[in-house]
Amino acid sequence: MIGITNVASYYAPDKISNYDRMEKFAINESFIEKKIGIKNVRVVDKSISSSDMCVLAYENLDKKVKIDKNAVDCLIVVTQNPDYNIPHTSAVVHGKLDMPESCACFDISLGCSGFVYGASVIKSFMEENGFRTGLLFTSDQYSRVIDPEDKNTSLLFGDAAAVTLFTDSPVYTLGKMSFGTIGKKYENLICRDGVLFMDGFEIFNFASAYVPLDFEKVLAVNGISAEDVDCFMFHQGSKFIVDTLRKKLGLSPEKVVFDIEDYGNTVSSSIPVMLEKVIDNKNINTIFISGFGVGLSWASGILNRVQGA
Repeated sequence: MIGITNVASYYAPDKISNYDRMEKFAINESFIEKKIGIKNVRVVDKSISSSDMCVLAYENLDKKVKIDKNAVDCLIVVTQNPDYNIPHTSAVVHGKLDMPESCACFDISLGCSGFVYGASVIKSFMEENGFRTGLLFTSDQYSRVIDPEDKNTSLLFGDAAAVTLFTDSPVYTLGKMSFGTIGKKYENLICRDGVLFMDGFEIFNFASAYVPLDFEKVLAVNGISAEDVDCFMFHQGSKFIVDTLRKKLGLSPEKVVFDIEDYGNTVSSSIPVMLEKVIDNKNINTIFISGFGVGLSWASGILNRVQGA
């Protein structure tokens, strides 16, 4: 039985205040606090790469759970901002962490749906090959591709990484998952010539239409109702989209997490960042997770606490 044992994250230490940019972008405090919900975005130093952020997240994990590197069977990195086109960033992380040569490494190129995809992939990969210990990294520094003059992106995205430890002694196991793609609309969130473009209106419409359908599907295939779920973790795109999904689904505000005020939309790390903060809370037994964005793609599923964990 492979599942999630622990999580650790790393946030870029430098902040850019959205309050300081109100005049520049013709916005007000209400827009910051009620629409996007992001007071600060994190920006990593240009000398720090995606692999460096993975290493920093790993160091935070190692402080919580002393990891025997020789026991790590696989290492997967979810990123759309790799260190190089060649080689894969997971190989660079492997080298920096001095992992054993027997450790399998590969990357997954996904954005906001990446953690859910990655969790399903690493679980299946480990179980199929008899592995006992694996590391799933999520790492993106979108500040490298954001135009600071673009209101649609520069107010939203923050740099961060997370690492999720998967073992055969988990705290949470994975229930049934659901995945989907609308490849015909890939241009609504795209990086061209090194600059990120996002059609915020189209992304909002996509998420508000498809995530509720996926929500119902995931509950059905897992044989549960919304009342059985203790915590709902939607990708943290903005306060407006999280609030919209909560209202459309009729969910209790106390059960729906919103937690990006101080660092912004961290892409594939947004769900593990939230998970890190509740993994020790034994009152949270069933978690609904859903990521959506680049692709356009989405992925949702259920996490179940192991009895006694």
